[in-house]
Amino acid sequence: MARKSLIQRERKKQKLEQKYHLIRRSSKKEIGKVSSLSDKWAIHGKLQSPPRNSTPTRLHRRCFLTGRPRASYRDFRLSGHILHEKVQACLLPGATRSSW
Repeated sequence: MARKSLIQRERKKQKLEQKYHLIRRSSKKEIGKVSSLSDKWAIHGKLQSPPRNSTPTRLHRRCFLTGRPRASYRDFRLSGHILHEKVQACLLPGATRSSW
C-alpha cells in the first residue's frame, strides 16, 4: 500500500491538470498559428505561467486499489499482483488465464 500523502499529492496534480487543461491547449494552438518569433515568445511565457504540477507529464498512473505507482495496467487500472489475484478469482470479465 502506498503512503496516503503520495496518493493525495497525485490527486492534487490531477485536479490542477484538469483546471489548466484548456489554457494549455489554447496556448499551444496559438503558437502553431503565429509566425513571428516575438509573438511566440509572448505566448510561450503565458504557457509557463500556470503551476508546474498542472502539466500532464507530471501525472503518474497508480493502482486503483493499492495506490502502487509501478506496474499498473492501463486497461484495468490495477497493479500486476492485484490483477493476477483478480484473474485467479475470476473477478475480471474478459481476462483469461494462460495455460499451456
